[in-house]
Amino acid sequence: MLRPRTLQQRFVLFLVLPVAVLLFGIGLTGFFYARSALLEEFREATLLKLQRMAHEVDMRLAEPKRWLEMFQETAGELQVGQVRRWLLEQMRELEGVVRVEVVLPPDGAIQPLHGGPRMGRGPRGEGAGGMMAFHRVGIAEVMPPRYDALIDHETVGIISELIDLEGRSVGKVEVVLRFGYLIEHIVADDRLRSVRLFLVDQGGRVLMCTGPRRQVLGDTNDPLELAVVRELKEKPFGTLVGEGRPPREVSGFYRLTEAPWSIVVIAPGREILAPIITFRTYYMGLGGALILLVLIFIRVVTGRTASAIREVSKAAERVAQGSYSSLPSPKGRDEVAHLVESFNAMMAKLEERDRLKQAMMLAMEIQQALLPRQALVVEGMDVAGTSIYCDETGGDYYDYLQVFEPGPGRMAVAVGDVTGHGISAALLMTTARAFLRSRAIHPGDLGQVVSDVNRLLAVDTSQAGNFMTLFFMLVDGRKGEIRWVRAGHEPAILYDPAEDSFTELMAGGIALGVDETASFEEQRRDGWEAGQVILIGTDGIWESENAQGEMFGKERLRDIVRRTHLRPAQELVAAITDAVDRFREDLPRQDDITLVVIKKT
Repeated sequence: MLRPRTLQQRFVLFLVLPVAVLLFGIGLTGFFYARSALLEEFREATLLKLQRMAHEVDMRLAEPKRWLEMFQETAGELQVGQVRRWLLEQMRELEGVVRVEVVLPPDGAIQPLHGGPRMGRGPRGEGAGGMMAFHRVGIAEVMPPRYDALIDHETVGIISELIDLEGRSVGKVEVVLRFGYLIEHIVADDRLRSVRLFLVDQGGRVLMCTGPRRQVLGDTNDPLELAVVRELKEKPFGTLVGEGRPPREVSGFYRLTEAPWSIVVIAPGREILAPIITFRTYYMGLGGALILLVLIFIRVVTGRTASAIREVSKAAERVAQGSYSSLPSPKGRDEVAHLVESFNAMMAKLEERDRLKQAMMLAMEIQQALLPRQALVVEGMDVAGTSIYCDETGGDYYDYLQVFEPGPGRMAVAVGDVTGHGISAALLMTTARAFLRSRAIHPGDLGQVVSDVNRLLAVDTSQAGNFMTLFFMLVDGRKGEIRWVRAGHEPAILYDPAEDSFTELMAGGIALGVDETASFEEQRRDGWEAGQVILIGTDGIWESENAQGEMFGKERLRDIVRRTHLRPAQELVAAITDAVDRFREDLPRQDDITLVVIKKT
């Protein structure tokens, strides 16, 4: 798979090509929409023409039917011979009517109406002039065209059956029309000379057609004709489009109302759909030319842009090699010109930031060196700690200290948290560390040590307004004694697995650097036994949030301690920090994390 390597190639692949596809898609959609609209107009026009043809045939069939219906209204009457004779005479005078026949069984004699009907008598009634009474009469069917030797033309018969009171047939009346009269308006239409016209029954049998005589529509296995035959059985009217683009032929059909026949028209597709084909040709030509012009314009514009960005890219490569050279001032005020100006302005700042970054890396190395580099080994204890910063430098702090009264099984630990992050917090942390270390080796209890450190630190923070929380603890494993001072820091947590209880080592005291006159008191607790765990941490642990804004909380911290208290202190520290990372998921750290764990063994 070829991948674009240059901006020019990407412009072509991701801009020019999608625009070309989009324009082509819009053009194709517009064409198909217009084509559909034109086809719909063609269908409506075709159906309208067929409807007019069918209506004319229906009107010519309806006239004799109407007279037959008046003849039906004499049903049940015996003495209406003159009326019936008059009705038959009127039917004979209708345009297109060849003759009117009255057939009376059982002898099957035909009473043709020429001048006046000849009188005859059947076995059960009177002559045709009076005609026996009948119960009802109805138009039975319209006969398909048949050749009539008397007039040397095809004729169509409309048959009305006569039924007596007992439901038996007593005869029929048939009006015979010349078939050519019914369709003469269709045959005479000059607009239909180029089309094939059929009059078919519901089964597809051809009653009339233009061109060579056909018996059945579809007998040539023409797919379009076969489709028309299927549609005739299901729909009264419709249009069909044949195969090909444009279609070789199109067809329309419309069912008569007065007879079980349908008019079918099959026409050449190119001739009937000429407006659509012409529209397609012009649309494709003009649309293609327009798309090509747009693509050429986009190509020219993007080419100039790509060239300017290529120059910026080369300059950026020189910057990566340490050369902070500027580009020539651009002409114009477009976005590319602004890009070059911004690039040149960036050069001046980049060198300065490079020097600042080097200074920050040096500060980070120095601050990391101030933290304990390895775990403290104390008789009867397992100690581990860590400090994880959210920036290069941070304000969290922990340390293992020497005190005025050293001895085996004794250790002092301090955990602090400076407000804020970055260089200022790191500087204050470094200062507090130095004060605490220098004061802890001199006589005095923990309260006196922290009070002296606060007084010294407040001198430096009185103007800046910064402060630092601190938890300072001395543990004696041999005596089972814990001594601590809490200066605004979160209390340490003591876990007793024997009773599965957690105790917070509380005490009063404000943060360091707030009030230089503040004094702190040492707290004491006895009974620190083997297996008990002390945790001293900063709020970056339990105040860590996930994507839903939920805090990690101290309850989760207690659950981890409860499950992992038998592990070494270093593994317990790792279990807590890993759990915080999993809880936070992909969110960046918002605060420093510091944790010290002391287990009595």
